[in-house]
Parts: sequence; C-alpha cells; structure tokens
Amino acid sequence: MKPASPRQHDIVEYARMQGRVEVEELAAQFGVTPQTIRRDLNELCDHGVLQRVHGGAILSSGVTNFAYEARRTLAADEKHKIGAAAAALIPNNSSLLINIGTTTEQVASALRGKQGILVITNNINVVNILRGMPEIELIVSGGVVRPSDGGVVGEATVDFIRQFKMDYAVIGTSAIDEDGSLLDYDYREVKAAQAIIENARHTILVADSTKFERSAPVRIGHISQLATFVTDQPVSPEIAAICQENNVRLIIAENT
Repeated sequence: MKPASPRQHDIVEYARMQGRVEVEELAAQFGVTPQTIRRDLNELCDHGVLQRVHGGAILSSGVTNFAYEARRTLAADEKHKIGAAAAALIPNNSSLLINIGTTTEQVASALRGKQGILVITNNINVVNILRGMPEIELIVSGGVVRPSDGGVVGEATVDFIRQFKMDYAVIGTSAIDEDGSLLDYDYREVKAAQAIIENARHTILVADSTKFERSAPVRIGHISQLATFVTDQPVSPEIAAICQENNVRLIIAENT
C-alpha cells in the first residue's frame, strides 16, 4: 500500500528510521491534533504498513529488521536496565558467549568492573565496548562481518563457536511469539545464535517487552531452552506459564 498523503509517507519514513513513532510527537511535528495522527496510524495499520503499539506504532514487517541505529534507540532505557540486571548474574572468573544485538551490547557495557571474565562474541560492537579492559579476556569469532550492524555471521562463525563450552551465554532476539518461540530475520545469524545456546551451560535471554509486539520469519529456538529470561515488563500469563513449567528464571529488570 502506498501512503495516501505526504504526511502518511513521512510517518512511515520516521518509523523506518526510528523503529517506533509516538502519537504526541507526530502531532507536534506536523502541527495537527493527536486524533488526526491516530487516524493516519489506523489507516496505515489497516493496510499492514505499520503495527499499532501503546501510544504509537512500529514498522510492520515480519521479514526485515529495523535499521541498526533505530534498534539502538528503541526502548533504550529499558535495554540499559536489562543489561545491568543480566550482567549482575555473571560471576567473576567465568566464561561468557555474547551474540549480536543492541540489548546484548548493554550487557557488555555493564560487565565493566568484573574480574577474570572470558568473553567470546560475534558482535563487533561488543568488541569495541570491551577491548582494552585488562580484567576481561576477549575473543572475537571468525566469519563475515555484516556491514549493517557489525555482526559476524556465516559457517565459519558457527564452526568457531562450536569449539567451546562456556559457563554462560547472553543472547538477544528480534521477536518472541506467543507460543514462546524466539525469532529473528537473518538465517546466518540464527545459526550462530543456536550454536551459542548449544555450547553454554546457562543461557540468558535479554529482550525488552517490544519484542512481544513483533514478528520475524526464522526460528532461533524456544524459551524452554533458556535458564534465565531478563525483560523489562511483566509477561503474559502464557509466557509466564512456559517459564514456570520449564524452570526458566524470569527477571523483571525494573524490580532489580
């Protein structure tokens, strides 16, 4: 569907750049009432271009992820809290796998001050965050560097990860289905994430609540495979039941 007006076209472009648009911000930006913006969003959502969320909308795409910088700014405060809560679970003198994602990068930032940590990652941004810290030994996987976000992917990455058995893994996901499936967009990235889960004794998922509002086409795995799930808001009864039935520790970062 082609946006019906120049304003709707601009709204869609903002959503592509920022990941999420808010009713009040758009109303101020365009000098119209919030009711007018809600009508625009409703029309765009009816045609499948956007997807409504509380207070605004996100780009509706089950096959393409947001731009990296948009993902970094989306739910930034929540990701920071999640990162701190997850890093608190990692004891000194332990080994850790960290995969691609803006929330996993927050975990890496929160590792500052830890002692005797070995980190293996396929995320160039994590390398930049942790390099130069003498108390953290850092190993980066081989593979193809994805220019869009600095992720290292491909068969070489998977083969490299499979050489190790680490104490912990910290993984992110692009979307969480209502049945507990963890979803992503890039098949190559998913293969690396699956190898990370398989080669860690304790897997920690870090994902903010917006991941429940999204969809993606490739299955990483299932919540039942995790040891711990750190998020920022209470989850649905269905997800809570999956966690309870499979002994997955559920941590709400705001309460830590």
